Amino acid sequence: MSKAVQALLSGMFFTFFLDFFIFLGIKQNYIDFYEIDLYYNILFADHQNVYIFFIVSIVLGFIITYIDKAKVSIAIIGFLSILSLSTLVPTVGYFVGQNMLMTQNITLKNNKYSYHGDIYYNGRDKITFYDYELKKIILLDKKELK
Repeated sequence: MSKAVQALLSGMFFTFFLDFFIFLGIKQNYIDFYEIDLYYNILFADHQNVYIFFIVSIVLGFIITYIDKAKVSIAIIGFLSILSLSTLVPTVGYFVGQNMLMTQNITLKNNKYSYHGDIYYNGRDKITFYDYELKKIILLDKKELK
């Protein structure tokens, strides 16, 4: 196997590992906090940026395969692992989830009503929305919104 392919596959392995823990922390500390009915796989698939994934995979693969100093490689991989594992801390996971998924102070309309509040999660078919006037979380069907 060529060294370039080995670098790409090694980088993809470590990137999947890091992404798994980032999205696990978001699921546990943001999605579950608001009791949003969502499976981990859907969260992971819908919010995975392919371009960033491949760029990080190539960079990590290069670091693992081509850098001869093991201490440097271990330090970089260790640092990135600590960053991704930090989302398992409730405040960090909530903060990352809020920045990735929440849209604040927005108005949505359908044929009958106008809703003003925060989007907690914009899913495939439904939007989990906190309405300021109702002071509760509601589910809105995307097909009915204008």
